[in-house]
Amino acid sequence: MWPFGKEKPPELERIIKANSPSENAVYEYANNYICTSKYTLITFLPKNLLEQFRRLANTYFLCLLVLQVIPAVSSLPWYSTLVPLAFVLGVTAIKDAVDDFRRHSSDNQVNNRLSHVLRDGQPLDEKWHKVVVGDIIKMENNQFVAADLLLLSTSEPHSLCYIETAELDGETNLKVRQAIPETSELEDDIQKLSNFDADIVCEAPNNNLSKFEGKMTYKNNTYSIDNEKILLRGCVLRNTKWCYGLVIFAGRDTKLMQNSGKAIFKRTNIDRLMNVLIIGIFLFLLTCCLVMTAACGIWETLKGNDFQVFLPWDSYIPGSPDKDGSKQEGATVTALLVFFSYIIILNTVVPISLYVSVEIIRLVNSMWINWDVKMYYDKVKTAAKARTTTLNEELGQIEYIFSDKTGTLTQ
Repeated sequence: MWPFGKEKPPELERIIKANSPSENAVYEYANNYICTSKYTLITFLPKNLLEQFRRLANTYFLCLLVLQVIPAVSSLPWYSTLVPLAFVLGVTAIKDAVDDFRRHSSDNQVNNRLSHVLRDGQPLDEKWHKVVVGDIIKMENNQFVAADLLLLSTSEPHSLCYIETAELDGETNLKVRQAIPETSELEDDIQKLSNFDADIVCEAPNNNLSKFEGKMTYKNNTYSIDNEKILLRGCVLRNTKWCYGLVIFAGRDTKLMQNSGKAIFKRTNIDRLMNVLIIGIFLFLLTCCLVMTAACGIWETLKGNDFQVFLPWDSYIPGSPDKDGSKQEGATVTALLVFFSYIIILNTVVPISLYVSVEIIRLVNSMWINWDVKMYYDKVKTAAKARTTTLNEELGQIEYIFSDKTGTLTQ
């Protein structure tokens, strides 16, 4: 165990003892639990608000709300901004909560899948999230690979097996993997597999899907391990009745999860465009307020002091009837307060409802994807499912250009 308050040092290489959970536990390798969600019940509110205030319009209205609390510059009640801002934040938060709940549900479904694991010489069904490094797993045809495995033996001649890697690289053609001849002799003999006590030394967790380096020491002999002997999490076993594999990487250490990275708040082109538009609108608003501020300062300097009998300045302004001060200072302070007052009055120039409209469009668009009859896969009775509403408008924006034999470019 690492001392409290100190981080575990970076892993330079991985040392694994087959069928020995106690020895592998010393290294504190990750278990097979995965989490692709962004929030928990405790972190949802602060993290979601932080993400939402990265949108310039939300930040602008928050600053506006702070100004409206100050009586000297506020010309409108503070709740006139709080209510629409809370509505916008609430609608977006509900949408984000629904998206993240779907991620939690998907994670729970994956983590609770069952694997056939050898423990203490006995085969048993174990949930995926309880699989640990060093376990030996049996997989059957058409099953997903639970973790990154070293292939030990298969049902096919020469210990071959076939996998589909569509979830890793998008390719649907089958790839071949072959076990080391010395481990292929284990076949499906539970006793031999339970007594398998090889030592493996390999590379640390990384996101390189096409490369693996390691070596295995078994019966006083050392064997090289490369990518052709590894089954990666996310692959599907095909045309192979069964195979056995030793867990090398589990959970967040698998190459699939290493490529996934942390769940982040993704921004689309529309989000970036709206931020640019908001900046332009705010500069226009700022220009209007500066012009009005200059006009107010000039008028107060030349004529405003003469009207204090009818429109007296507040007591905190220099030059007011009940406070000593120069007329010039009083006009400057009044103009400065008017600047903030006009920012509050003209706040509707910034379209806060634009974000609500975009979020509603995204939600409806995701519903249309789910309902699309043409995207229904009849062979497995599965409809399309939009797992997030954030990136739907990015679909279909990539154009491919091909050249035929005559040199004509076509799309």
